[in-house]
Amino acid sequence: MLDTNVVLSALVFEHGRLSQLRQAWMQQRFIPLLDKPCAEELLRALHYPKFKLNPDEVEALLGDYLPYTETVDTSRAGPANLPTPTDPTDRKFVRLAHIGKADVLVTGDHALLELAGKTRFAIEKPADFLRRLNE
Repeated sequence: MLDTNVVLSALVFEHGRLSQLRQAWMQQRFIPLLDKPCAEELLRALHYPKFKLNPDEVEALLGDYLPYTETVDTSRAGPANLPTPTDPTDRKFVRLAHIGKADVLVTGDHALLELAGKTRFAIEKPADFLRRLNE
């Protein structure tokens, strides 16, 4: 499972340090999880002016991601006893990873990285995930 910033980096910066993630999910070496709140955040972020993406480019980028994801319905899941990140907006990632039974939550977000070892799934930086994926 990838947080929004990781997905954005892999999609928007085609030759960036996380572009390997894009190739890996397209080769089905792992399957990213997605739910409605995370999809909505991704869509909002792709429209940020700093990326200067037109609607066709946004559609193309989503076409390189959405078909490779597994959709998880987190709307009906009962409350989970999960650790709470210091940034409450990050809770959706912990919840999705938990409900979707993710093996790992990949993030560069310090508020989420601080929860490593406190969940049944691993929480790790993109570089660590890529290293493991390429072993």
